[in-house]
Amino acid sequence: MKQRLAKLTNLQQRIIAAVAGVPVILFMIWYADWSFALLFTLVSALTQREFYKLLGLDGFEPLTAYGTVVGCLVCVLAYFAEKGVIGTDAYFLICPASSMIFLIKLYKKRDMKPFTNIGFTFLGIIYVAMPFALLIVLALRGGSYHPSIIIGCLLLLWASDIGAYFAGTYFGRRKLFERVSPKKSWEGAVGGAIAAGLVALGLAFYAPELKPWQWYCVGGIIVVTGTYGDLVESLFKRSIAIKDSGTSIPGHGGFLDRFDGLLLAAPFIITFLKLFA
Repeated sequence: MKQRLAKLTNLQQRIIAAVAGVPVILFMIWYADWSFALLFTLVSALTQREFYKLLGLDGFEPLTAYGTVVGCLVCVLAYFAEKGVIGTDAYFLICPASSMIFLIKLYKKRDMKPFTNIGFTFLGIIYVAMPFALLIVLALRGGSYHPSIIIGCLLLLWASDIGAYFAGTYFGRRKLFERVSPKKSWEGAVGGAIAAGLVALGLAFYAPELKPWQWYCVGGIIVVTGTYGDLVESLFKRSIAIKDSGTSIPGHGGFLDRFDGLLLAAPFIITFLKLFA
């Protein structure tokens, strides 16, 4: 199977992965709040584990297993607390769970840079798990489940990525941030913004959970922060001299490659909607 995929072009692999994966993602989000939370917790764990694995390639030793468990705990607490099953005071469980990272490293005898690795363990929780937990909070805002908000955010992100990909491939001339990502262009960024704008226009008519102007603002946030999220991940990959974060998703690389834009966009989206919705 892998040999057959290797013979396909990058675009063909992207299309196959999208056809296979997107319906599953949308179904699990739409089906129920628990299936959505399960999906995002699983994706968070896989992405966080991939992040730690990449750090290992550069000689660092973060607490991969324990850091991922804490990340899952953050997502699970977000779900049950926002559902009202447990009180929001349960969030304080994150404090001792995180503090255990110091104690575990204290007993690691062969770790030459314990505090560097402690820092990277925390970074995996903050950079990866927390944005997914914030999306769970966003979907359950007000105590009820709003799947269309999450689906809308994903559609905006995907539209931005697709528009940027095709506009950059066929019209890209002016480099956007050559030092970090030589292939990204201003033309691609504009193409992504136009595609996301069209999707935001559709959401304004067919997704009444947010007002039209709020969808337009969310679209703008995703275009800007999603692009920066991609650049941040590119900077990370360049620092350890790799092209893709993994091979889990054909044509897209790894989970970190696929969700990098969402990781940076999520904190801005939920802050905007909490303040202005």
